[in-house]
Amino acid sequence: MPPTQAESVIKNIIREIGQECAAHGEIVPETLVAFMVKAVVLDPSNGFNTDRTLTKSDVQKLVKLCVNRLLDSKNPSLDTIKMQVYFDMNYTSREEFLEEHHRVIESRLSSVSREITDSRACVREELESLYRKIVSYVLLRSGLGSPTDIKIVREATAALQSVFPQTELGTFLTLSKKDKERQLKELTMIVTGIRLFNRDCGKGGEGIDDLPAILQEAIPATTQHVDSQLEVVQEQAYRYTAILEKVAKNPLMSQELQPYMLREALYNVRQCEIFLQVILSDIITCAQEVEMMIKQLEAQLEQLKLTVKSKTAVPTSQVFPIFIALSNLWTSFQDETVLISILSNLTTHLEPFLGAHDLFFPEKVMQVLLDGVTVKTDVCRIKEHIDKVNVADFKLEWLFPETTANFDKLLIQYRGFCAYTFATTDGLLLPGNPSIGILKYKDKYYTFNTRDAAYSFAENPENYIDIIREKAKRNAELIQLLELHQQFESLIQYSQMKEVDKRYIKPITKCETGTQTDTHLLPPTIVRSYEWNEWELRRKAIKLANLRRKVTHSVQTDHSHMRRENCSQVYPSKDVGTQSMREGSSRVPRPQIYIAGLRGGQTKTTYGVKVNLTRAVDET
Repeated sequence: MPPTQAESVIKNIIREIGQECAAHGEIVPETLVAFMVKAVVLDPSNGFNTDRTLTKSDVQKLVKLCVNRLLDSKNPSLDTIKMQVYFDMNYTSREEFLEEHHRVIESRLSSVSREITDSRACVREELESLYRKIVSYVLLRSGLGSPTDIKIVREATAALQSVFPQTELGTFLTLSKKDKERQLKELTMIVTGIRLFNRDCGKGGEGIDDLPAILQEAIPATTQHVDSQLEVVQEQAYRYTAILEKVAKNPLMSQELQPYMLREALYNVRQCEIFLQVILSDIITCAQEVEMMIKQLEAQLEQLKLTVKSKTAVPTSQVFPIFIALSNLWTSFQDETVLISILSNLTTHLEPFLGAHDLFFPEKVMQVLLDGVTVKTDVCRIKEHIDKVNVADFKLEWLFPETTANFDKLLIQYRGFCAYTFATTDGLLLPGNPSIGILKYKDKYYTFNTRDAAYSFAENPENYIDIIREKAKRNAELIQLLELHQQFESLIQYSQMKEVDKRYIKPITKCETGTQTDTHLLPPTIVRSYEWNEWELRRKAIKLANLRRKVTHSVQTDHSHMRRENCSQVYPSKDVGTQSMREGSSRVPRPQIYIAGLRGGQTKTTYGVKVNLTRAVDET
């Protein structure tokens, strides 16, 4: 079937499933329906062959199975898939969050900016209206107050007039569109810096929230909320793990506990734990950024105070860069506020995907299941087994913390869970212990919870990898939970595959080596003064003969030694003249005045006699 035709068939199937779910009162996103279609097709128990074209009966069977799974409200597996789809659609990296936020701001300001840059104001009323629009643009872009509040508008107008008076509008209108946009952004930053400085001095700052103080309160509160959610989820995961571990040792209990779906419940809480840890990591990054920016803000304000202290006029070249730096810092504070809000909302929206636990596993049921079971945390399990693998027992490569520089940054397969335990039990997830040793197999890295598990897996890795792949086909939520995207490339987009490849980090093993060799084992026999060209020898001989007849004299003084000769080239001035039709000139007598008697005489007192020998004008 051609790709375009296959895509059309898949779209029709997704649309039909969505309509069926809507008819039963359940609105399901298309992304979730698409994931469920692929999950049902992958499951070998459903009997679909991906190598052949789906018949009409296959399509009807596929639609029915997908609708039944999507409408099954008593299945933790469906909650896990919904959680994964929600998180993938709403979470992205810190940089992409901020990029999208700035793009939204630019799109909202585009209409106001276009009105200003396209204006052709000429008369006074139009110029005043344009200036008011610029003030509104500055307020909207800076986010420091509403442009409808008269007090805020007056303060912003006063700050703008100090750097861009209304008389400059004529020059502004002559600029190109790009230059106008650039100047509007610069004016916004300068006005923002002025208002922030006035607020710090207690002379303004109307409508400006104290973002540093707000963030210093919001970040700990959000961190505490995420931590509390994480503790609840981890406690549930530890209890489910303990029960499933007991079941793995006593196979007779597996039939009794089958209706409880403990394995699917464990996958659900483990997936939520991973998402909460991602959110918590981003919040910690926000806290570090805010702490650094608060110090920078204080330093910039202090520098600005020293610059303008007791001065009536300050050069713009000194204060404008500081105003712009203040504006950029405040924009960063606004970005961190948006990020904290988004991360907090993500945490809140993850809670509904855990609702099935209270329904299926109330405290009474859990107490019965936990009877005679010791609940252990992940840290306790890791501390129980610290024996390292003996490298001499294997041909495969093992990595250890003391021999690998970037040991903590390696991308561990199956999110760090023990591959052997998961494959040999009924999908039990136990955290691997990297200190035992990390197995490198086909450029992938595996950890294990015990030394025995590591030895067993290393004997036949391919067998256990195939078992895990088959388990993931039956439980589609494991594909994302255990990061099996490379084994199921058809389930994710190519752009996401590139992100998976970016995280791949090769180990840097430490190895101290050194070599020492002599540069030249034998002494050199090259004669540097040898010359094969007889004409070159003749030239050197004539030069030496001439030098014998030369005499050189030189004198060196205290002021001239250690100097080099300098020379300069100048062009002499040119004689310039002009020629006209008539020649006209005038000549006046040259003054000739002499003082006689300056050489003295017989008397001690010298008397000077002024003699004017200048000729009269009429004599010339």
